[in-house]
Amino acid sequence: MNTRTRITLSDDHPIVLGGLRNLIAAEDDLEIVAEASDGIGALNMIREKQPDVAIVDISMPQLNGIALARRLADEAPTVRVMLLTLHEDRAFLKQALDAGVRGYMLKRSAAESLVHAIRGVIVGGLYVDPAIASRVFNSTPRRDGRSTITNESLTGRETDVLKSAAMGFTNKEIGNQLDIGVKSVETYRSRGMEKLGLKTRAELVRYASAQEWLSDV
Repeated sequence: MNTRTRITLSDDHPIVLGGLRNLIAAEDDLEIVAEASDGIGALNMIREKQPDVAIVDISMPQLNGIALARRLADEAPTVRVMLLTLHEDRAFLKQALDAGVRGYMLKRSAAESLVHAIRGVIVGGLYVDPAIASRVFNSTPRRDGRSTITNESLTGRETDVLKSAAMGFTNKEIGNQLDIGVKSVETYRSRGMEKLGLKTRAELVRYASAQEWLSDV
């Protein structure tokens, strides 16, 4: 018997919740194990069920989706959090990525892309709604005010390492993928980040989105 991906749903709008339920229920490899209509209920539910993926409305009452993601990063780090949102601006997405969210999707995209995004996230990827990536991440600002929008200065190995890092893989996992040591991964990652003028993983993810590195996740 194939293992099914266990999912929890959290949204305070019954119609939205029902729509998500129908999308997921149609897939043989996905299983909804619990639902909640507010942030505190979602937190307790996720603690109890320990799902593979938690799909959460960013604007949940009592505890919003980003605050919930921060709590789960400490209390249930194996749970992959995906946020559903109406917000398309840079500030919300940056907060979500900094909180460790693995997926960020506009509600209007759910019918077309939710199942694809879940499957990408469950194998270790990171999903950012293409509509947001194209509108928000058309450049990555450097500290000096210029924009870094090319990876021509990167070597092939630096590019491979940074792509995997942007998708959320650890240095050890990247080393295993590329058949190199962890120290080499650290070196390639550091050199690549320096060439691109990037300082944090959130900046790397934004750059990766601009370069469409995550488009096949």
